[in-house]
This record gives sequence, structure tokens and C-alpha cells, in this order.
Amino acid sequence: MKILFALITVLILSLAAFTGVEYLHMEYVFGIVIPYAAFIIFIAGFTAKIFYWAKSPVPFNITTTAGQQKSLKWIKSDHFENPSGSFGVIGRMFMEIFFFRSLFRNTKAGLVKSSKSESFKPGYASDKSLWLGGLMFHWSFLYILIRHLRFFLYPIPSAIVTLEKFDSMFQIGLPIFYLTDAILLLSVTFLFLRRVFIPQVKYISLIADFIPLFLILAIAFSGIMMRYVSRVDVIGVKELVMSLTSFSPALPEKVSSVFYVHFFLVSSLFMYFPFSKLMHMGGVFFSPTRNMTGDSRRIRHVNPWNYSVKVHSYEEYEDEFREAMKGAGLPLDKE
Repeated sequence: MKILFALITVLILSLAAFTGVEYLHMEYVFGIVIPYAAFIIFIAGFTAKIFYWAKSPVPFNITTTAGQQKSLKWIKSDHFENPSGSFGVIGRMFMEIFFFRSLFRNTKAGLVKSSKSESFKPGYASDKSLWLGGLMFHWSFLYILIRHLRFFLYPIPSAIVTLEKFDSMFQIGLPIFYLTDAILLLSVTFLFLRRVFIPQVKYISLIADFIPLFLILAIAFSGIMMRYVSRVDVIGVKELVMSLTSFSPALPEKVSSVFYVHFFLVSSLFMYFPFSKLMHMGGVFFSPTRNMTGDSRRIRHVNPWNYSVKVHSYEEYEDEFREAMKGAGLPLDKE
């Protein structure tokens, strides 16, 4: 039911855009009004979420580490897994954001048959499939977004032209085949199938996990349709996008309905973004388990909300129990 509800939601959105443009001639609504509304909702929602996270107090040092913390000079520390300074934190955040370093250590659990008996016991093994699928999806999605900047800029920067040439290195005939299109489809399909066929993942999956996947799949399919099946007037599309970015909107005369479906689905994704799990794009920068230094052994972190209490220091403790400690043979700092 969760999968069906998410699929029906995306189908209704697609049909609404197609029907509205093809039969009701609502090009102005789907080409101008909704994109502007999506932009405003995205910026406002994203900013509000960031401000909410930024003002959330983090009184404790709760960094998550997987390496030796810096302590004594003769003990080798791990500068990136357990950073003691800002340079190490920046390095760890860079590896986390661009290469999903913590996900690379992902493991899977299962029952393994014992070699000595017929019984089964829990076992763990490295699992790189989620790391690879997530990396392929995020990088291909980013690549496609950068490639689409050619619709927003004039003249087109040479860097974007170079990226397009690299992406179409396996060109066979016309239209140009982009490698990132295939990678995006494969990776999103993989992320969807693992939520369907892995029982543990399926159990914890929600509708909010499937809607973004179906939305992105629908955006990718509609984009492929425009490129290979229902050809669109690229010049007209660029005129529309350029007019929107210059705040002087003007509708082109002849643009396929498939484009408006594609454009509406992208707008829907942007409107949904600030209220979904996709906000991990901004939230990763505010994760206290990632953006804090591991210095709890060198610096005492005190909760600023603690009320004032009388501390019983060790010196006072030793003065109070000196005779008893001496009688028990315990070492004393002061005789």
C-alpha cells in the first residue's frame, strides 16, 4: 500500500500537468505560476529549516568516531576519523559529503551456518552496494543539474560544454546519448528495489521514502521522452527558462506537453524538498556527530544548562578519608 500510494500520487501529478496543458490550455499556470511558487516554497522552506537547525543548542561533544582520539603524544591518533582540530573536521566533512565515507563501512547482518554444527549464528559482512548505489545516484544527479545550467545561462560557459562532451563520450548517432541519464535510472531503480526486496529495509520504509524515488524516476523518464521520443523545441524551452530567471516571463508558442509534465514534476520535487528527508543535503552540515572535534579527553565539556552544584574535589575527598585510605594501604597524593 505504501508503494502503491506513492506511485498513484506521482501518476496523478503527471496526468494533472498533461491534462492541464493538452486539453485545458493551462500553459501559463504550469509554465510560470507553479515554477515561481515552487522556487519561493523551496527557498523559504530550506531557509527556515536551516535556521531551525542552526539555533538548536548542542551542549555536549557527541561526535561519532571510528578511530583513536588524540591524547598522549606517543599514541598515534586518527586525524580524520577522530579529528582534534578544524582541519580534520573539514577533511572528514569533505569525505562524508562527496564520497559518503561512513556509508563505505556499511555492514549487513544475517544468519550464517556454523562449520562445526548444523546450527545458525548471527554474522556480519561488509556491504558496499548501498554506498555504490548512493554515490552513483548523487553524483549523476548533480552532474545532470550542472548540465541543465545551459538553459539558464547565455552564453553557455565552456566548463558546461566540456562536461557535456565528457558525458556524451559514448555517443552513437543522434540525439546525443548521455551516460549520466542511464546511471541515474539504474541507481534510482536499485535504491527502489532494495526497499522492496530486503525485508528489513522494507519494514522501516515509509511513503515519504518512496515518493521522492518515484518523482525522480518520473522526471528522468519524462526527460528521456523529450529527448528520444517526443522531441521538444529546445530554443523555446530556453526562451521560457531565461524569461523566468530574468523575471519577465513569456510563454513560447510551441512546446510539447511532455515538457510541461517534466517541468511540473521538477517543480513538485522542489516544493516537496524542504519538508522531506531530502533535506539531509543541508542537514549534514549541522550534524553534531560529524561537525564536531573529538577532544573530550583533552577538554572538559560542561553542559551550560546545569545548575550550580558544590563539587567534591579529590583533594577534599582525600582529606576526609585520609586515615581510612592510609589504613587500607591506598596511595595518597599528600602524606
